[in-house]
Amino acid sequence: MIPRHAEATVRRLAGFYPIVAITGPRQAGKTTLAKAVFPRKPYVSLEDPDARDFALADPRGFLARYPDGAVLDEAQRCPELFSYLQTLVDGDRRMGLFVLTGSQQFGLLAGISQSLAGRVGLVHLLPFSLGELAEAGQAPDLDALLWQGLYPGIYDRKIPPHVWYADYVATYVERDVRQMINVRDLNAFRRFVRMCAARTAQPVNLSALAADCGITHNTAKAWISILEASYLVMLLPPHHRNFGKRLSKAPKLYFYDTGLAAWLAGVESPKQLALGSLRGPLFETWVVSEFIKHRCNRALSPQMYFWRDSSGQEIDLLVERGERLFPVEIKAGQTIAGDWFGTLEKFAGWSGEAGGCLIYGGSHRQTRRGIEVIGWRDVAAAAELALTGP
Repeated sequence: MIPRHAEATVRRLAGFYPIVAITGPRQAGKTTLAKAVFPRKPYVSLEDPDARDFALADPRGFLARYPDGAVLDEAQRCPELFSYLQTLVDGDRRMGLFVLTGSQQFGLLAGISQSLAGRVGLVHLLPFSLGELAEAGQAPDLDALLWQGLYPGIYDRKIPPHVWYADYVATYVERDVRQMINVRDLNAFRRFVRMCAARTAQPVNLSALAADCGITHNTAKAWISILEASYLVMLLPPHHRNFGKRLSKAPKLYFYDTGLAAWLAGVESPKQLALGSLRGPLFETWVVSEFIKHRCNRALSPQMYFWRDSSGQEIDLLVERGERLFPVEIKAGQTIAGDWFGTLEKFAGWSGEAGGCLIYGGSHRQTRRGIEVIGWRDVAAAAELALTGP
């Protein structure tokens, strides 16, 4: 097992709350992490029909089997348990008693907010970060990293990416979709997901997506919500401050994992990626996902945005830090160009927020024109800089 940076956060939250919930996409390592942190707790999968039937038919009897708590995997499959868990932990008052894991964001979080508010420490676990792979000696070069993504199965079990992602989409994504909504035309949904992958790191245009897939605008909106709920995509909101300019109001679409986006978009190798038009968007997608992982592993809310005015001037990423904004420009090229700094310098003039950083596809770190230039391998340092300041 490759150690996860979220482990320390899970242990810390278990000292503060009677229940810890670990949520995130399927196959991101939630169960492995829960078992590693709590090896002495019994493990129960509520995907197992027998366990789920028992929990539904006799929730008090089911929980009585675990007087010292347990790891309840895929807990959103049995939301009826949550009210009984509330009564149990309120009476017991021990911290770190139960651990819940779940893959469907809306299902698990809805149950927590309704029955377990104030009793749960929540950790969002995403696929590996570059730092986790580097510490395990498994970090590939940049194009290979973007192409194969960072899901644990590709590194722990050495499954070829094209095999792993084909099985992942067929086994998990489409099954989850059937559980959450009634998709009558699965082929249209597959086409929709592929169209989204081709648009990663772009503003969302639901009307265009709907037209390309032959579906209605409302259907496209519902399907985007399903992809969000399954932790496949995120919508990065625009920042609201206009600095005297008209702003873009549409959020930007990002996949949490570049390997999945590359596979869906039909990229067959790192070489094809290096020569194709998706390399820049996938690099931006990867940097944004690394910033998200950095915060999720510490149980921090994202507080991340982008900024774009009506003339097309854009800051790729804005990290909110109290009353301050930390701007991040993202460039996939390996050679630093002078014109990369223009938008950051203009933004500093408009906002009064000097500094920020530029993350690029090269390897050297330096300070130029008051801006930290950081190579892709040091993306964690950039995320920490955005969090704590220079």
